[in-house]
Amino acid sequence: MEFNSLMFLLFFPCVTIIYYLFPEKVKNLFVFISSMLFYACCGGKYVFWLLGVICISYFSALGMERQGEKKKKQIITINIIVVIGLMFGFKYLNMIPQMASSLLKVFGVQTRTFFWEVVLPVGISFYTFVALGYVADVYRGKVKAEKNFVDYGAFVAFFPTLISGPIERSNNLLKQIKEPKKFDANKIRNGFCQMLWGYFQKVVVADRVCVIVAAVYNDYEAYSGIYVVVATLLYAFQIYCDFAGYSNVAIGAARVLGFELSKNFNAPYLATSISEFWKRWHISLSTWLRDYVYISLGGNRGGKVKKYRNLICTFLVSGLWHGANWTFVVWGGLHGIYSVVNDAISEKWESWKSKGATVVKCVITFALVDFAWLFFRADTVQDAFRMIKLVFVRFDLMSIFNRELAISMGMEIEDIVIMILGLLVVLLAELLRNKIDFRGKLCQLALPIRWLVFYVAIFVILIFGYYGPGFDAAQFIYKQF
Repeated sequence: MEFNSLMFLLFFPCVTIIYYLFPEKVKNLFVFISSMLFYACCGGKYVFWLLGVICISYFSALGMERQGEKKKKQIITINIIVVIGLMFGFKYLNMIPQMASSLLKVFGVQTRTFFWEVVLPVGISFYTFVALGYVADVYRGKVKAEKNFVDYGAFVAFFPTLISGPIERSNNLLKQIKEPKKFDANKIRNGFCQMLWGYFQKVVVADRVCVIVAAVYNDYEAYSGIYVVVATLLYAFQIYCDFAGYSNVAIGAARVLGFELSKNFNAPYLATSISEFWKRWHISLSTWLRDYVYISLGGNRGGKVKKYRNLICTFLVSGLWHGANWTFVVWGGLHGIYSVVNDAISEKWESWKSKGATVVKCVITFALVDFAWLFFRADTVQDAFRMIKLVFVRFDLMSIFNRELAISMGMEIEDIVIMILGLLVVLLAELLRNKIDFRGKLCQLALPIRWLVFYVAIFVILIFGYYGPGFDAAQFIYKQF
């Protein structure tokens, strides 16, 4: 069950209505049961693994209460080894024989690589980080161990965030779960508006852009270098609209139920430096890695060399978190290098403050980020380098006007027009988001006008959403991580 599936569109209204009808004392139990049911529809048998992560982290945190430092260290170490170890087994088991085979090939030894048939539990990277962050906070004394198992279970398994985040902290979501919730029409309207915007980003823009990106990346040798450039530019917007769309639906759905989740995106492609980009992109993950990986490694302490080492290591962890593929490691490594260079030249870079300079810095930052996306999207590192070579060897600018090539990508002219208009709407919204409160203004409109806007938005999404060849209602990009 995904956010853009018919099942969820039936599930969520039912959950919302029942949630507000139930008395306060059983609401959290209902959220917990509903979340486990939601995950059972998404992950099937792996609902027991989710329950296992909840139990392990719950009892680990309780075990650290009133213990000495030595005992607490032992408990958190065991917790990390067990939880990370099992996640590692699911995600990276096949990476080990692949690495061994590649290493032996260097010495001229040909081997047959063995792969285990392992199905990755959906959302494992997200809810594992939620649980680990909670245990780390208890260890550091930032929060007290939660005694109520149902409240804690509802926090880790909270269905809007369960599959692809935001990665919530206990001092935000768990705190809210313990607070009483009352029906709030303003929150419901605001949350519904944010959900509609998320569906627009996903169904109208990302799913349509996906057709061109998939066509080129899956058969790049059939196209010239200009198509690789265009597809890579479009992929930047595909992954943003896909993931930001998911986050907006999640945050909006949570707000309808009375919860305020963490902001996950803030116009990242308008950033003027790599450090600023990571303050705007997947904010819940970047802050999690900063607090629990970068700072744990030493952070800024110990001089520039150790700081840069810690930056590189943190971004490599970020790459591995996304999956067991060297493309993600290269992507993380590139951002690590970007961040080191960014820090080294930060004084001169920030002193460049004219309006023209701001535009140039924004373009340079986007170009660096988009180049790294090429590795993120490619099937293998070798494919990524071949695509880069294609840009330089066979660019052929005029081939972009080749109608047969355009048709081979699976999109008609009207689809391309809708895609461009959708991208312009997203870009305009990003440029004006800090100047105009679109949702607030919409919620203040007179009731007939407001509902007219809602119906128009719904019909726009239904009519202009991409439901053509290759469409998969269950395919959010970050679901695979």
